[in-house]
Amino acid sequence: MSGERRLALAVSPTEQAMTAAEELKRRYEWVPMGEAEVVVALGGDGFLLQSLHAMLDRRRALPIFGMNLGTVGFLMNEYSPDLLEDRLTRAKTVKVSPLRMDAQTVEGTQISIPAINEVSLLRETRQTAWIEIMIDGRVVLPELVADGVLVATPVGSTAYNLSAQGPILPLESSLVALTPISAFRPRRWRGAILPDRSRVSFRVLDPVKRPVSAVADQREVRDVARIDVSVDRATQLTLMFDPEHALDDRIAREQFAF
Repeated sequence: MSGERRLALAVSPTEQAMTAAEELKRRYEWVPMGEAEVVVALGGDGFLLQSLHAMLDRRRALPIFGMNLGTVGFLMNEYSPDLLEDRLTRAKTVKVSPLRMDAQTVEGTQISIPAINEVSLLRETRQTAWIEIMIDGRVVLPELVADGVLVATPVGSTAYNLSAQGPILPLESSLVALTPISAFRPRRWRGAILPDRSRVSFRVLDPVKRPVSAVADQREVRDVARIDVSVDRATQLTLMFDPEHALDDRIAREQFAF
């Protein structure tokens, strides 16, 4: 691949992904991550999220082209070792901005974590959670009694959010979904669709008797008292997709899947 773009390889620690990586290493030239222009990630959706989070810690976030060697692979392209450079040349790019979760624990510890899919509040015990919800500093729901509640990006709207009966958001909609998880009170509240400039805040009303954890994608903070969630507009990540498997098309088709 001399004269072509410099590629780095990120590989999930599964047998299938590592076997595929050996094939790709025999067929193409690769460089260390620090010298690369594009990252090719082998694995499933979970590994792609890990790879995206790793980009957040870098001075320059590299575009990622994922190839599915996992289970669902909603965020991935099909795996094939053939014509890789041609696929990268034709690829459609998608820019995504992560959520930022600012959490305060019962003991007063402040923790900030990014989330690409969603931020979820979840009850820690058999007791339901009691949560006050504010939008841009205004209380919109004084008391949600539920297993939890989540805020999802368009990228994450087809993941946990969809399982919780939340709406599917078009990729370029500039919206976030606010979705309850097994709500008991108010019974008829099914959530809200908000502009992505909104700041969503949660206050746990009885954090000692009814403890709640906050999860930003795969990272959990236990025993939270207050959580603020907003879109980090200053940060952008880039995903690359084969034109026939572009993410915006997949999200649109998901609305008609049964």
